[in-house]
Amino acid sequence: MGIDRIVHFRPRTIFAVLGILILVGVVLYVLWVARHVVSWVLISLFLTLALNPAVGWLQTHGVPRRGLATGIVFILALAIVAGVAAAFIPTLVDQVNSFANKVPDYVDQLTKGRGRLGFLETKYHIVEKVKSAIHNGGVSKFTIGAGAALTVTKSVITAVVATLTIVFMTFFMLLEGPMWMDRIYGLVPDAQQKRWRAVGQDVYRTVGGYVTGNLLISLIAGVASGVLFWITGVPFAVALGLLVALLDLIPLAGATIAAVVCVLVAIAASGTTTAIIVAVFFVAYQQLENHVIQPLVYGRTVQLSPLAVLVSVLVGAQIAGVLGALAAIPVAGTIQVLLLDWRRHRPERGEALPLAAP
Repeated sequence: MGIDRIVHFRPRTIFAVLGILILVGVVLYVLWVARHVVSWVLISLFLTLALNPAVGWLQTHGVPRRGLATGIVFILALAIVAGVAAAFIPTLVDQVNSFANKVPDYVDQLTKGRGRLGFLETKYHIVEKVKSAIHNGGVSKFTIGAGAALTVTKSVITAVVATLTIVFMTFFMLLEGPMWMDRIYGLVPDAQQKRWRAVGQDVYRTVGGYVTGNLLISLIAGVASGVLFWITGVPFAVALGLLVALLDLIPLAGATIAAVVCVLVAIAASGTTTAIIVAVFFVAYQQLENHVIQPLVYGRTVQLSPLAVLVSVLVGAQIAGVLGALAAIPVAGTIQVLLLDWRRHRPERGEALPLAAP
């Protein structure tokens, strides 16, 4: 006869499990409600990790105070951004306006099935599909009268507030980051502090190396593509180069999206031959970036396999969109560091755990 096994749970255990579940639900709800603020914090952390190596370099080369080094780096970063903006924004605005003025002509040719983009209508009936999507309510409710003006106004105000908030948060993260880390390490028992400080350094090296490397790779992609557009005579070279640099920040999919947009612009503005040259360039550059530049940069910092990178990016994009894709590789690298530390310090099989002091 089989023996029925009955498991009894103490009321204290049941209430503890329920409390944990409720707490997790509340935390997830708060994160969802404050998702915009969380995204600002993540962007600030991204920028902080990019600027912190410069602060550390100044501190080891004659600037002993953290506050002074942070101020110097922050002012230099703002000056560089302002200089780049002053040099490129007038050209960028002019090219964007020119492109916007050309859009009605492209749309008219596309609608009538003529021009270089006419094949999209004659073969794929793209205009009818767009009209159907709009008629079914895809974007119509956002583009009518005062509603559109209100939406644009709210977007502008939100963008300004987000920019200012991110700037100040980045500054204070640079300034107070080491103090906060010391407070966190202070919560750990003294006997474990050396271990967890080493883990923290590994995580910082992994995440910081990814951030710096990602920015460098995107800069290379933007400059290289902009030079190609200028050589081949594709209009809006600065605007398209900036677009490539921004989209290249998104792992895996960003460069492909940028390539498709740039090839379409080249077809519409400069013809099939130029578009083929642009397409060949992007295919060749992607091979160079994927097989030479990225392994060279990420191989020394994150040290993740290509499969782990792909899976982490897909999961991150599904959870939080573009920000999730950006944060996926650093998160995966952090998890890898924690797992390696756990393997190093776990007790061997058969080894007794140390008894707690009475």
